[in-house]
Amino acid sequence: MADEKQKKAKAKAAAKAKDSKAAKPKAAKRKAAPKADAKEASAKKAAAKKEPTAKKAAKKAAKTSAETEPGKPLAPIVVRASSRYVRVAPRKARLVADQVRGLHIDRARALLQFSPRTAAEDISKLIESAASNAENNHDLVADEMRIAEITVDEGPTLKRFRPRALGRATPIHKRTSHIAVALSPEED
Repeated sequence: MADEKQKKAKAKAAAKAKDSKAAKPKAAKRKAAPKADAKEASAKKAAAKKEPTAKKAAKKAAKTSAETEPGKPLAPIVVRASSRYVRVAPRKARLVADQVRGLHIDRARALLQFSPRTAAEDISKLIESAASNAENNHDLVADEMRIAEITVDEGPTLKRFRPRALGRATPIHKRTSHIAVALSPEED
């Protein structure tokens, strides 16, 4: 019996020794693990930066699904053109832009051709540019387009001074505009 007890005690001691030896590498691994975890976390962050955001991915998926699914209609094509730093006051350009918004391109051309306003010439050139973009970039017929949207935003103001009587000076503000046009195919 004593031999059996000694054998059991030796077996327990050997088991403890194995456990302690096995525990030491685990402890070493635990110490090295934070560095590896930091590397993994930084790699995940870098991958997240490279991947598009969830919104961009959803938009991309929506575009591809709309293009590939046969039963669903495609999103309407919108052709854009913009002109920046146009030397016309935005308030005056908006008067012309409001007249042509939503019109068929032929009617807009006729209206702008006979408009007495200076901004009409700049907007006419911009609409012609958008029509050319439709023909060359999207293989659309320019005469079958309508002006879906047209916006006139304020650009930087050029500040000048004019001399006046008794040595005074009065400010002159030469305003600029950013004009953007979007054409879409005429809906029948």
